[in-house]
Amino acid sequence: MGAIRPKLQWLTGETVEAIVAEARRVLLEIGIYVENKTAADLLMDSGCARSADHRRILFTNGLIDKALAGAPSCIRLYSRDGEEAMVLEGDNIHFNPGSAALHVYDAQQNRIRDGLSSDLVPFVTLTDLLPHYAAQSTGIIPADVPEDLGDRYRLFAALQCSKKPVVTGTFRVDGFAVMKQMLLVIRGSEQALRDKPLAIFDCCPSPPLKWSDLTCQSLLDCADAGQPAELVSMPLTGATSPVTLCGALVQHCAESLSGVVIHQLRKPGAPIIYGGSPAFFDMRKGTTPMGAFETMMIDGAYAQIGKYLGLPTHAYMGLSDSKAVDYQAGFESSAGVVLAALSGINNISGPGMMEFESCQCLEKLVLDHEACGYAKRLVEGIIPRSAPLAFDVLTEGLQAGHFMSLPHTLQWFKKEGYFPDRVINREVKEQWELGGSKDALAAARDRVAVLLKPGIPSLLDESRRKALWDILLADARIHGAETLPELPM
Repeated sequence: MGAIRPKLQWLTGETVEAIVAEARRVLLEIGIYVENKTAADLLMDSGCARSADHRRILFTNGLIDKALAGAPSCIRLYSRDGEEAMVLEGDNIHFNPGSAALHVYDAQQNRIRDGLSSDLVPFVTLTDLLPHYAAQSTGIIPADVPEDLGDRYRLFAALQCSKKPVVTGTFRVDGFAVMKQMLLVIRGSEQALRDKPLAIFDCCPSPPLKWSDLTCQSLLDCADAGQPAELVSMPLTGATSPVTLCGALVQHCAESLSGVVIHQLRKPGAPIIYGGSPAFFDMRKGTTPMGAFETMMIDGAYAQIGKYLGLPTHAYMGLSDSKAVDYQAGFESSAGVVLAALSGINNISGPGMMEFESCQCLEKLVLDHEACGYAKRLVEGIIPRSAPLAFDVLTEGLQAGHFMSLPHTLQWFKKEGYFPDRVINREVKEQWELGGSKDALAAARDRVAVLLKPGIPSLLDESRRKALWDILLADARIHGAETLPELPM
């Protein structure tokens, strides 16, 4: 007897095939606007044609087939120390905080404010300490750092304060080269970086059906460096894509397939991830609710399509649209974590985030970590632990008058259940009152303080920290900044 992994299927096989077939038709007959000249030339030299108005590039089925056949179905990510940290394939699930928040929720002041450079070290350190997060992210955009340098500065903080691989991205066409220099400081050589990738770079097509110069260049740069590119297609139903979920899935698939083709033309066999950040657009408020179940349905469905195409998958799930750490934040985030896990999405970004994708919160990061722990236990399924399953234990328990101290109980109780951190309260009312009657936010605030008090356990050695800082400062001067905020250690 074995365990069945609980799993969600969002679409019938027939519907998956119909969506992929129509996405191919979109690429063949409508085409994609490609702003980047190098990528456009690659496509045209490979047999593509121009649309009648010469604005879009029309793909061929042969190019799509060849790209999908060559793209790897398994991608491995490694820690700063070179240890295997993530295996993106099949139904493996890995969690990381959401990236690129403009704001932070300040629990001490009970308000949302702009993110600052001083917020980066606590965020990175906390993520490093929480074991259910397999990867770090460049999660907060600091308002006190020049915008042109924000991507490099955030990577600088992540590399020096955490051992975990990093989910990141570039804000400027010239940003990747500097970020690659930083990664080379850690790995030591081009080949070592290629053999043991340390970072995933988000590459976002612009809906509908467009690749900007910046994001297309990021695709090309990732292929050249052998660092995984993560496609982040973002259809907004009824705003920048068809309003129906299936219509949005067709657009998502077309944009993602075009990215796979461009990427694989540049470097056949380079690692690429089928991901996204769509939203079911709220026509009443003009917002992009990431906590909407329709958004999560699109996420789970496109991940199913990505698996059908043989690619590792990603989604932004486990986040909330709430502006407070409250009931809404809890149910939206935990629902997203569970649905992503049941969908077998390989790289799940979002824990810690609120206010759509705009705000990171340390306390929510701690609470969401527990949701990730629950979800990981959930997908293990119900496992037959012994044979017979219960007969002998029932006999022994009846003779002893209890089951608490039986060898069978002591052997299996820690493996059968997930036992959450103290931020999840399972005490009786009297114990809870003696502890101060704290709600989840108050408990998480206390837990953050305890975790961060000892300092930075994974601080990079001084020589490499200096090398990273020198690279960053030299780049800052090129962009007209003589100095940058130093991170508080």
